[in-house]
Amino acid sequence: MWLIPLTAGIAGAAVAATDENIPGWGRWTLAGIALVGAAVLGIAVLIGPAARRLAGERHPLTHAERQQMTATERVEAVNAARHTLIQAATGLVVIGGVVFTAQGLWYTAQSLDASLQAQRTAEQGQITDRYTKAVEQLGSTKLDVRLGGIYALERIAYDSPRDQQTVYDVLAAFVREHDREPIDEKKPKSFDLPADTQAALTVIGRRNGPRDVSALDLSHSLLDGAVLDRANLRGVNLFNADLDTAKLNGADLTGAYVKGTQLESSGLVGANLARAILQANLRDAHLDEANLTHADLRGGVLTGASLTGADLTGANLTDADLTGANLIGANLAGTYLYGANLRSVRGITESEIRKVARVDEDTKF
Repeated sequence: MWLIPLTAGIAGAAVAATDENIPGWGRWTLAGIALVGAAVLGIAVLIGPAARRLAGERHPLTHAERQQMTATERVEAVNAARHTLIQAATGLVVIGGVVFTAQGLWYTAQSLDASLQAQRTAEQGQITDRYTKAVEQLGSTKLDVRLGGIYALERIAYDSPRDQQTVYDVLAAFVREHDREPIDEKKPKSFDLPADTQAALTVIGRRNGPRDVSALDLSHSLLDGAVLDRANLRGVNLFNADLDTAKLNGADLTGAYVKGTQLESSGLVGANLARAILQANLRDAHLDEANLTHADLRGGVLTGASLTGADLTGANLTDADLTGANLIGANLAGTYLYGANLRSVRGITESEIRKVARVDEDTKF
């Protein structure tokens, strides 16, 4: 008759373990009790009815049958019962140990997960506070405070990959919208870039954090004289930006949008401009050893530009003006020169150009 209350207790503990109103540790304790109870019940069945059935007996021994047993048989029966009970107890201890070890591991894992979640939440809160303070610094009237805000944003971009895009978009907006000293029309155009604008550009140019960010918008920016040597400007939008006399030597402008951009007398030695849309003013620009493969230079102004050793494979220079350009060692294989002005170019002859490039009746030699 003891099987009925034991079974009821196991069922009750199992049902209670599913109650969401009970704390997690309580539910796991009830689940452990239910498992231990189920193990006890299983062992009782195995050493009782199941064992007798396997031995060919259908019922327990009667009182008369026990009286017929010899003393030796009684001692052996008692020893067998003790051995069975010891094994059952050992099994219960093992099962209980496994259950409570599993419970302990689960509780530890839950605690660690909760701790890590709390830590992540705290870290994100700190990053948000740092970000808010850094953005506020950008609006300061003091140069040193603005510089501090710029470099604080760079650190945030490195510490928090999820915020990289936002950080660099903010810096790009700062560059686009930041007021500059009015230009005196009586003086030469070129003047030094403000220190904070240059700092923001430097940070943008070395964006090589845990993951890259999408294209940035620097269109219509006044960046003449900027120093961006070896900068990462992949895919950047420089539409109608002013980069006259800027230093972009070794910069990566792969896929950049440079339409209508002023790059007069700029330094682009060794720059990567592959597949860039470069319909710009490159008068007297230095493009030596530059990678211009499949770049779009249609209608571009390259008068007096230096293109020694530049790779123009597959580039489109339709209607471009290369008057007086230096093409010594330039690779013009498959270059489109339809309607281009090639008068007075240096370093290559008309016949050499016709052998490798694509020209038409409108190409001017």
